[in-house]
Amino acid sequence: MVKIIDIDTLFNKYIEGYVYERVGKVKPEEIENKIPELYVKFGDEKLPELNGFTPNTYYKKEDAKTLLQCLKQHLKEEVEVSDFLCEALVEKKEESDVVIREIDTQEDEIYLAYLLNILSDMKVEVNVSRYLEFILYDYSENLSELAVETLCNQADKVKEEVLSQFEGATEENKVKLLEILSCARLDDRIFDILIAEFCKHQENIPLYCSFLSKYGDDRALPFLLKSIEDEKINYADFEELRFTIEALGGEYDKQRDFSKDRFYKKIVQDGKQENQ
Repeated sequence: MVKIIDIDTLFNKYIEGYVYERVGKVKPEEIENKIPELYVKFGDEKLPELNGFTPNTYYKKEDAKTLLQCLKQHLKEEVEVSDFLCEALVEKKEESDVVIREIDTQEDEIYLAYLLNILSDMKVEVNVSRYLEFILYDYSENLSELAVETLCNQADKVKEEVLSQFEGATEENKVKLLEILSCARLDDRIFDILIAEFCKHQENIPLYCSFLSKYGDDRALPFLLKSIEDEKINYADFEELRFTIEALGGEYDKQRDFSKDRFYKKIVQDGKQENQ
């Protein structure tokens, strides 16, 4: 049986002992700088509160199912979840299917956030449909961001399901799906979507330029060059477009007068004053 114990509190006591032994010998800021080093050292300390195990070994002797129950109980009792517990779970990569199944059946968002972070650190393939639920349906922004981050790292493997959901998504969720698709390898379907959304959303050029820049397909250059020629464009958008054009191997050297543009005044003129 794994005890539900606040290991962070034990670490604080460990720090207090370290400080007590060095009163008058070490400055407070020196102790603060040594905390990461002390945390590593603390991980190898045999503690009576852990039945003689170290924080590093206490959880690692258990299987993933037991550790997940322990994690759940920590949250239920509002006991701080230790990094050592999460790290032990991450090391159970061969039991990742246990964690994946847990994600499929749970709805507590705090618990789910831990699970998503653990699977992300495991670097294993996940249930794409479930992750798309976190993105497309009524879940917290935190869960949605974690799901997007994971799917971005597996973009080529998940792109078919992402593409199938794109057309019916809300404008807000389309942005999240574009972030995933822009991480995939070149695909005509993805390119067409990225260009269509770029042309449709000229009110938010920096965001849609970022997708094109990340995607890296130089076929976007004619669309970027057309956009940058707009005489009504502001200086901030002009710079974003020029940066993206250059990132894709193109050039734009035409001189433009932005002296009356409010963004130009703020970015360039204020910058000159700071350097004087």
